[in-house]
Order: sequence, then structure tokens, then C-alpha cells
Amino acid sequence: MTPALLWLIAGVLLIGAEVLSGDFVLVMIGAAALGAAGSSALGMPLGVDVAVFAVLALGLVVLARPALKRRMIVQRELKTNVDALVGKQAHVESAVDAQGGQVRIDGQLWSARALDETQVIEAGRTVTVMEIAGATAVVWAEP
Repeated sequence: MTPALLWLIAGVLLIGAEVLSGDFVLVMIGAAALGAAGSSALGMPLGVDVAVFAVLALGLVVLARPALKRRMIVQRELKTNVDALVGKQAHVESAVDAQGGQVRIDGQLWSARALDETQVIEAGRTVTVMEIAGATAVVWAEP
């Protein structure tokens, strides 16, 4: 078997094995092997083939792989409904304490209670929604 054919087989096998790993390392090394197969097919000596393989493998793993992984990472789960309210700022409409009160979140009026049972938050202050418990926003105001 010729070196070009061996490089080609190695490249195809490595790229095929990537299906099992999913980490983009084997596909990069497989692509480097395909590059070395091309070099060998052009009649280059084995030393040049190995150098082409090494440079391509290093370059692809160090440069291309991180960029490819960033593009393939699934973005954080989209928060919807009440989950999307956690962390938002709210405007206190009527005094909020541990027993109750009202806040306006994104233009909607919500029942609210203070996260800290000792905290009394006066109307007009801005608070942060810490959680939604049923139909009540649990809020926190910076002291």
C-alpha cells in the first residue's frame, strides 16, 4: 500500500470515529491525515508528509477546534413565563414586607413579599425579583 492510501484510510477512520466521541479532536486529526494524504499523493517524501500532518493537526486542534466548539455549544435554555421574571427589577407600588405588598414587573402588577422577613420596602423603591412563589413575587431591596 502506498503512503497516500495509508494516510487516506487513517483520515477517514479518524473522522468516522469522531461520531462516537463528539469532541472535535478526532475530526481535526483526521483532517490533518487527509492533508498528509494529499501531500503524499503529490509525491512528497515521508518526512514532509509527517510535517504536514503535524502542522495541520496542531493548527486545527489549537485554532479551529475552539472556534468550532463555541459555535456548536447550545445556548442557555430560554427562560419563559415566571422563570423569565427571576432577576428582573420591579417597582414597589405598595409597601412590601413579609406578609405582602405589590410590585410592578414589566408593567404588570404582582403580589409580593420580602425575601428578608425583617425588611419593609417602601413604595417607590426598586427591588430585584428573587423568585416567584405561586402568584407572589419574592423580592429583595438593597439596604
